Amino acid sequence: MRFDRFHRRQFLGMLSTLAAAGLTGAVAPALAAGRANNGQYDIQEIVDAGHNFFGSTSGGLAKVVEKAFERYGLPNGYILGQEGSGAFIAGLTYGEGELYTKNAGQHPAFWQGPSLGIDYGGQGARAMMLVYNLPSVDSLYKRYGGVSGSAFIVAGFGMTVLSNNNVLLVPIRTGLGARLGVNLGYLKLTRSPTWNPF
Repeated sequence: MRFDRFHRRQFLGMLSTLAAAGLTGAVAPALAAGRANNGQYDIQEIVDAGHNFFGSTSGGLAKVVEKAFERYGLPNGYILGQEGSGAFIAGLTYGEGELYTKNAGQHPAFWQGPSLGIDYGGQGARAMMLVYNLPSVDSLYKRYGGVSGSAFIVAGFGMTVLSNNNVLLVPIRTGLGARLGVNLGYLKLTRSPTWNPF
């Protein structure tokens, strides 16, 4: 009981000091800034980055990003890059880009991986990958598995989900070409480019 009263008095004393200094209007923005600076990105930051990256083709981006935020929350990183892929039952994907984080700066990211399934076609695409639960930059460079396909598609943008333990990658893609079907595979993320998808 004494512990609660002590902390309550401290809190009220802090508020009255702010009020006396004429800073009460800054309390809410300061708290909001504290939440925004915890290393995570809010939806507007991601949509703005996507619009700048995808340009005039980004009409459906906001809806796809909104769906990702509804399902998975706030990412603590994102990758912007481009990739090429092709498949005739078995397929390969290669891509390169840049990882953006609030707390650890920017880092190169390359990805490659095989796939197998009822899947035909080719695609050249720009890609944004939302990164969730990334404890450190080094933790990004692993294999991420999942089922690709039409997990969620709006206005030419498709979203899929890949995981490695608690770290989630949510690639959002648009581009030329067509991939029809569903495939099972993984992406291997590396610091430097390699032709080896395995």
